[in-house]
Amino acid sequence: MTSPTQAPEQTRTHEPHPYIGGRDAALRALTAWRMERTGAPRVVILTGSPGTGCSRLLTGFLMLCDPEYRKGLELDALDPATVPPDLPAPAVPSVAGLTAAQILWLLADHYGLSATRTADIFPELGQLPLSGRPVTIVVPEVDRAGPVRGTGEPAHVVRDALKPLAAVESLRLLADVPREFAVELAEGLPPGTAQIIDLDAPEWADPEGLVRQAEALLNPQFGAPALPFTTEPDARRALAEAIARHAGDGAGSRLTVHLAVRSILMHPEGFDPADASQLPGSVGEVVDLHAQRLDAHPRTLRQILAPLALAEGDGLPVHLLTPLASAVAARDMSEDMARGMLLAAPFIRPIERAGEDIPEDERTLLGLQHPGIGEAVRAGIPDVPGAQARIAMELLEAVPDQDWAKAGAYVRDDIAGHTLEAGLLPRLLTDPGLFAHADPVRLRAAVEAVPPEQLDAPARTYLRTAPLLTRTQAPAILRAALLETAFVEDGLPEYAAVLRGMVPELPWHTLWSVPVAGVDAVTVGELRPSAAAPDGAVETPATQEPPEPAPLAVAVSAVPQGTPGSSPLKADDPEAPAVLVQDLATGSVIDADPSGIQRPSDDERATGPLGFSRGADYVRVWRRGEQKGDEKIVTALISATPFTGTDLSPDGILLVATESGVKALQIRPAQPCATTARRSVPDPRAAEPEPEPAQAPEPEPEAAQAPQAPGPDAHPTA
Repeated sequence: MTSPTQAPEQTRTHEPHPYIGGRDAALRALTAWRMERTGAPRVVILTGSPGTGCSRLLTGFLMLCDPEYRKGLELDALDPATVPPDLPAPAVPSVAGLTAAQILWLLADHYGLSATRTADIFPELGQLPLSGRPVTIVVPEVDRAGPVRGTGEPAHVVRDALKPLAAVESLRLLADVPREFAVELAEGLPPGTAQIIDLDAPEWADPEGLVRQAEALLNPQFGAPALPFTTEPDARRALAEAIARHAGDGAGSRLTVHLAVRSILMHPEGFDPADASQLPGSVGEVVDLHAQRLDAHPRTLRQILAPLALAEGDGLPVHLLTPLASAVAARDMSEDMARGMLLAAPFIRPIERAGEDIPEDERTLLGLQHPGIGEAVRAGIPDVPGAQARIAMELLEAVPDQDWAKAGAYVRDDIAGHTLEAGLLPRLLTDPGLFAHADPVRLRAAVEAVPPEQLDAPARTYLRTAPLLTRTQAPAILRAALLETAFVEDGLPEYAAVLRGMVPELPWHTLWSVPVAGVDAVTVGELRPSAAAPDGAVETPATQEPPEPAPLAVAVSAVPQGTPGSSPLKADDPEAPAVLVQDLATGSVIDADPSGIQRPSDDERATGPLGFSRGADYVRVWRRGEQKGDEKIVTALISATPFTGTDLSPDGILLVATESGVKALQIRPAQPCATTARRSVPDPRAAEPEPEPAQAPEPEPEAAQAPQAPGPDAHPTA
């Protein structure tokens, strides 16, 4: 009698795929897509329950599509209908941890597109076949997209990347997506354009492949221990059939079989192959039956696995597992964990990391064998947000002295993901230290997932600045400096002050920022004092020379006429620019005659300790050396919008303008220099050692031409 999981007896003329060991029907459909056969779909959507084998099927198929890899396969032994032709390899962007936009830019880089916006990528891809370049794209494991699990990035990938790609008529697309998005991805395409391959559906079932998988896992030839039911072929085959029969054709069957065999082989004591009640029908049943066979309560094993099921990224540092398990269980799990790792062994995997920047206690991570295990464990947690809240509190306790600079990488970079799922992230987004030290890609993704109305002002400032932080991959100190400036710009000086205290090595302090539209150019200068003594001045004896008042350091901006506080250069010409004069130290507007302003001389600029060079969206400040070529970069200011004006005072105040306004930054440490101008701000770090430059030394930049300060016949120029 034929087993329900065994194919009917027939003469096998072809060998199964060496990696997949089955799935011939699905392989034939994928090969037809690859060969562009008449009637074959242009878009194939691969889906199924977690653990049904979508990733394995796609990996095995891509082996056949890679010209180099297929050289090591015995293609003649395979069914010709499952072997695609020898064509150039398709584009296969790795989507794990990436956003929809990042995936599109990977494709743009792969094909060398000139697009500057994501919207431009799709039509440019559509034009490539006209030049003889076929566009075949395979997108695997969309369920793993996104830097933070709780942000729902797979949905964005489907809607913002895959659907527009599928709509490009000259492009062939194969995508592995979660089942809830399969129909959505196919919707709107002309009939016959798309095909959904759901590996849980009966037409794609592979019962013999499931048996073959179990039999291979039980075979000592492939690493199984020598046991009565592994060494004797008939017993091995009978057990494989029984395991496959209970696992079924869907609901994580491939993963269920894999974990069931792993559980049996790691702890064969007490396992009876003839006892069908010991064979699982789902991943969750594997966990529970494994615990029972080892005389443990299933709840205990699930509590051990829960932190890994709720973890972000690849897994948890080993030292965090016990405290987080205790937090989730709401009880001390120390004793359970001490003897529980053997219990959990079939379901976890260690991940070793190398690198000088990785602390010793974070070199080993623990993760789950498969994301499907995480889904099964999370399904058994009665209150996931509550569990995540307790994890978040435990992570906060792990921050030494509440100093994020001292926090471990997982605590610092992934606490946002836990608080997001707990619904507590907005309460965390008031800490400038976290903004500066957390990984900006993950923190930005988490913050963007919060409804805007729930964000307070500091979080909105972070969200505005985050694209600049992620685009430039700025290190922590520069992130802190850019955020310090952003807080001043947004009228949150108290948060800027916190960052200055937390990060004393900031390369600058933002003195002030004023929103002014239409600034064409800026310059620093000195305002000569009036010869008349101000009201209330103390009279000096006739025999004593009155002291010469020091000139006032000022910032001068060329602005449109009508700008509040500005003075027109030509009152009779409404098209002529006006001049806005501000105290360089405070930003206060000064009602002054532009003709009384004097800009630094060329000698003063040349002998000052600092110089600068400017690009469209950056300004580099560099320190002069004793000889030409000894210059060192002090810092670099970067901007999300182009600079419209830049100047640097002799005592190190950088004045910059963009389309949104003007700001002044005290570059630190600025060396004192001989000048009659009033020191704009004290230099609190003048006696401290100079920090390392932000970048490697460069050849001396060309001298930047500062705009002319307005005199009787001049106004600022770009």
